[in-house]
Amino acid sequence: MTIPERSLTSLAAAVLQPGFVGTTPPPWICRWLGDGLGSVVLFARNVVDPGQVTALTAALRAERPDVLVAIDEEAGDVTRIESGRGSSRPGNLALGAVDDPALTEEVARDLGADLAALGVTLDYAPDADVNSDPNNPVIGVRSFGAEPALVARHTAAWVRGLQSGGVAACAKHFPGHGDTRIDSHHDLPRIVGDRPRLDAVELAPFRAAVAAGVQAVMTGHLLVPALDPELPATLSGRILTGLLRDELGFSGVIVTDAMEMRAVTDRYGFAGAAVRALAAGADAICVGGERADEDAAQQLRDAIVAAVVAGTLPEERLTEAAKRVGQLAAWAVAARTDRPPRASSGVGLAAARRAVRVTTTRAGQGALPLVGPAHVVEFEPPRNIAIGPETPWGLAGPLTDLLPGTTAVRYAEVDVPGDPTAGAVGRRVVLVVRDLHRHPWMRAAVDRALAVRPDAVVVELGVPELVAGRVHIATHGATRAAGVAAAEMLTGAP
Repeated sequence: MTIPERSLTSLAAAVLQPGFVGTTPPPWICRWLGDGLGSVVLFARNVVDPGQVTALTAALRAERPDVLVAIDEEAGDVTRIESGRGSSRPGNLALGAVDDPALTEEVARDLGADLAALGVTLDYAPDADVNSDPNNPVIGVRSFGAEPALVARHTAAWVRGLQSGGVAACAKHFPGHGDTRIDSHHDLPRIVGDRPRLDAVELAPFRAAVAAGVQAVMTGHLLVPALDPELPATLSGRILTGLLRDELGFSGVIVTDAMEMRAVTDRYGFAGAAVRALAAGADAICVGGERADEDAAQQLRDAIVAAVVAGTLPEERLTEAAKRVGQLAAWAVAARTDRPPRASSGVGLAAARRAVRVTTTRAGQGALPLVGPAHVVEFEPPRNIAIGPETPWGLAGPLTDLLPGTTAVRYAEVDVPGDPTAGAVGRRVVLVVRDLHRHPWMRAAVDRALAVRPDAVVVELGVPELVAGRVHIATHGATRAAGVAAAEMLTGAP
């Protein structure tokens, strides 16, 4: 080893992207920023309002002017900046349903301007996965769709828009998490396609992102035997270096998905997976969604230093990784301008309105608009762990705003009654579902409800794989903007 120990410790800190608890920087983060830490990542727990986030990022920059401030803001169902009220923009599936790349670019630019004004410099978006399997439990509406060319053109548009707004984009989850039925938060998904299939489907959006100049790519904790039969993508030199770097020509920062996820920790350990990822070609280690304290960061930093000392992680590889993080930080400084918080442009709601689709049978003709207060029955599926539990969703609120006196009830699988419409009492019924096709209990409940109230309207806030009812409305996402757009469609509001 030729690097002095203190410099080696600083290099190890430079490649970490830890989260933390609190709405102001904790003392350990401030201390680490002075000792080489190059990045932090914000989560919903760090967000109260725009003023507070702006003050938080200013405090971070006071410790290190070029610190990368990352956030996982997809501007859809997965939102951190608007986690308390739901996103004011539609998510990827809605934008894919509209299929207007100029609109996608405008929405992403709008988001980039908001994030830049808050002091955020790196966004873990867009989701570039092709949602080939409609039963995917963790991607779904986060994807632009199931058609590779569509996903590719909207991925490129999102990258262009976000980065023109002054924030670095990060395409994820390389080499593609769409064709899975396992959530990598819990276990290791397996992508079974051969190499020609991967080239035609999974890799197409990432090629488009690279061509669009994306600044970062996030790895997926995925086993892809056609590329590497032994190691998950995050830990695979064949995939990160051989494929992403050498074949696709990506020269930006490779960021890992959260290192505490069980897809990698169950097999390689928390620190062991981080070291393997760096050795494989990753440049930045994301951590802190679940392990958001100094002990976790210390464990990773010490393991990286020990691996370099032992020779299992070449010091040249660590130096290269830290250099790439520094180059991204320099890009962010050059791209960022101090801008005051601004009023919403309105493009989010306009886009959500364009994404609404209505399917009506002959028996359902004339069923809309609703007149007078309605009764909303919302069916709540198990939570997608990528979506914060604090993020609200549903139709009751926006519909009540337009039809005062509207009543509502929400049922999970364990408490849905035999007749879910029992509280309607002469009102029109609106049945609200998320991914109806994936949940047999929900389908059974909707069937029972429609048997009693065939005039009920079904509103799908997830992937509209299954159309039910005489009138079916699909929003392609459960954001606040989507709920407002659906309520307007139900009531005929302008």
